[in-house]
Formats: sequence, C-alpha cells, structure tokens
Amino acid sequence: TRLREEVPDVPKPMAPINSRPFLEYLLDYWIGQGITRFILSIGYKSKVIVDHFGLNYKGAQVDYAIESSPLGTGGGLLLALEKVDDPEVVLLNGDTFFAISLAGLSQFHSTTNADCVFSLFPAAESGRFMGLDLDSQGRIFSLAADNKKVGRLANGGVYIIRCNAIRELNLP
Repeated sequence: TRLREEVPDVPKPMAPINSRPFLEYLLDYWIGQGITRFILSIGYKSKVIVDHFGLNYKGAQVDYAIESSPLGTGGGLLLALEKVDDPEVVLLNGDTFFAISLAGLSQFHSTTNADCVFSLFPAAESGRFMGLDLDSQGRIFSLAADNKKVGRLANGGVYIIRCNAIRELNLP
C-alpha cells in the first residue's frame, strides 16, 4: 500500500526500475543461482504478473498460487505449498532483494538440519527492521519489533524451509 500512489496500476513486485519490473531482477538473480522453477503466490492485480511472465521465464518454469482473497503471508505460503512435491523449498519475499549465496544458505541448512533457515543481516539503522536474537547454535530465540539497536540481526526475506514442517503445523 505504501507504493500504490507511485505505481497505482501494478502490484508492488512489478514496480518499474529502469523500465523493468522489480520481479524480473529478482527472478534473474535466482535463476543465476540455479533456481529452475518458481511458484509465485499472488493476489492483488495478479493478472499483471501472470500476463507478464506466463508459464516460462528465461528457461525457468513459472507457476502461480493465486489468492482469490487476501490470505496473509502464511496463507499464501500454504497455498503455494499445495503445488510443491519437493521436500524443501527456497522461500523469497517477492518485494525484497537480498543478494546471498544460495549454495552457502543450503550448506548452512544441511549442517543445522533445521526446519527453517533464515537469511540474516546486521541492520544499518535502528527501528526499520524487526530484530532477531540467536543462541550459540544459531537458533532464533527472540523476535523484537522494537529494534533500537544498530547492527542487530534482521531478516533478509530469503529462507529454506522443510515443507513437511510447515504442513505438519495443521494450520486452517
């Protein structure tokens, strides 16, 4: 909603940057990291995204989990997981670009055997991002909306999740 005044005709991930939709930059980056299939969880003005990308973008398969009414972040994830057969997926925020090594994140995921791995970064400004605290094994033990500490770890919006761990939560 914060960008709607600037780009009223397109959903936020399609906001133009140098005459290209932001989502193209995001997909290009992850295709370069080896991703060959995307499931885009979309709702608001979804037709704009479907018409632009179709079923294939630069050799990567594109599928859609279309929300007929807003389901929120978790609801969109559950809808997208209905189209997943793999045991694990890379989950991305479609309106955030965070350049990380997928190989490095995958290695960390394998080493920790965690159900969900977050990509984190030290926040350069206070109050903008939700802060996270980790224990000595790298597990998140605290989320703090009141992030007044510069350098506190924040969520970069790139995750590896074990699909069954989410499905087993038995969410409505």
